[in-house]
Formats: sequence, structure tokens, C-alpha cells
Amino acid sequence: MNPDLIILFVGEIFIILALYRFVLRQWVVAEWEKKFEQQGWLVMNLEPVIDEIEDRMHEKLQDFQHSFFGSVGKMTAKAKELDPMNGIRKAAKNGDWTSMLVEYAANKSGLGGVLGQINPQTSPKEPKINAKPALPKGILDK
Repeated sequence: MNPDLIILFVGEIFIILALYRFVLRQWVVAEWEKKFEQQGWLVMNLEPVIDEIEDRMHEKLQDFQHSFFGSVGKMTAKAKELDPMNGIRKAAKNGDWTSMLVEYAANKSGLGGVLGQINPQTSPKEPKINAKPALPKGILDK
């Protein structure tokens, strides 16, 4: 490389560092002090970012509320189905005294919730048991 280019390069770096140290740094500090003296300068400049964060948080909260209250509604509906008095109310409404007596006896014995869950349409079907083929006989048994 040319030694003159190296000297010029080092000289440029020295000039840039000197300008920064004695001129630019003081100017930057003075400008920032002016900005800090203005009330609300930072909030004014960050207002679009704050608004976007607020909008996103509002949307997330609404999504959470919809999902949360939807799941609470489902749980409430299932809890109403498990009420042991539902069977007695339905039987009394239909005038079915035998079912009403069975439901009452089940509720007194503590089986009301269990009887409400047993339903032939929704109860799981028994699995088919496939007979496994017998093990092959040994060569000597043939």
C-alpha cells in the first residue's frame, strides 16, 4: 500500500474524532437538553407507538373476554345438566310418576348425578373383542 494513503486515512480519522470530541458532542448535548426542557416532548413523539400498543391490548383483552365468557357459559350449561333435580322436574312435567320416584330415590342415595350422565344414546359403546389367532404350532406338531 501507498504510505501517503495510510497517512491520509489516519489524518481523516483524527479529524473526525477531534470534531466529535470538541464540537459535535457539545452540540448534541445542548440539543438534548433543549428537548428535555420541553414538557411532553417524549410523550408527543411516542404517541403513535403508545396508541398502537393500546389498540392491540384492547383487542387482546376483548378476545380473551369472549373466549373466557364463552367457556363460562358452556360450564354453566353443563352444570345445569348435572343438577339432580332436573330429572324430577322433567318427570313431574310429563306426569311420569314412576320416573319421578326413581329420580327421587337416586337423589336421596347420592346417585342422581350419575343417573343423569348415563344415557344410552351418549354412553360409550363396548369395544369389540377380536379373537386373536392361535399361535402357530411347532414343526414337530404337524
